[in-house]
Amino acid sequence: MARSLHKVQKQISKKHGGKPTALHENSRHAQRLRQAGAREDKLARIATAAARSNQIYIDRVAYFQDALAESTAPLSESQLQNLVKEFIGRDDTELAELRAAQRPGRPRSKAEENIQNRIDNESKEFKAGFWAPDVTTEDGLEHLKRWGGSWGGLNTLKFCRVVKDGDIQKSSFPPKSLS
Repeated sequence: MARSLHKVQKQISKKHGGKPTALHENSRHAQRLRQAGAREDKLARIATAAARSNQIYIDRVAYFQDALAESTAPLSESQLQNLVKEFIGRDDTELAELRAAQRPGRPRSKAEENIQNRIDNESKEFKAGFWAPDVTTEDGLEHLKRWGGSWGGLNTLKFCRVVKDGDIQKSSFPPKSLS
């Protein structure tokens, strides 16, 4: 039995001759339409939430791709750590502007809170192991330069965990806790 809204509508309209008023409120066909509509809504919500959570990683890899567009040689560990520090501090000027515009004694703005929370989360991640594309090899750098900007294309890249005070460890895609 069909479960998508379009197919259910098509089957029911075929059976009732295309008349939208042919159904009463609690008929089994009306219930099928409601269930199919609710399922479509649920699937759309899930897809939107997944895309929103994936966007963080897409933006991260896009930043590294833009920063290394002119680079021809792979980065050393210290250069990669510096690039991660630049990534974490990418909104420092905007944060300073928001703080300067804030009146004394007033609570922080929502934008300032969001930026500060993101910086805090990324700093914590950097201490434990910041998930980033592995650009310490020629192969990793070339794959990053050829990446098309989509979530599906990330599986062709190599990734690593960059630790603030330590070394670089290989990681996997998609990012897990400390893979």
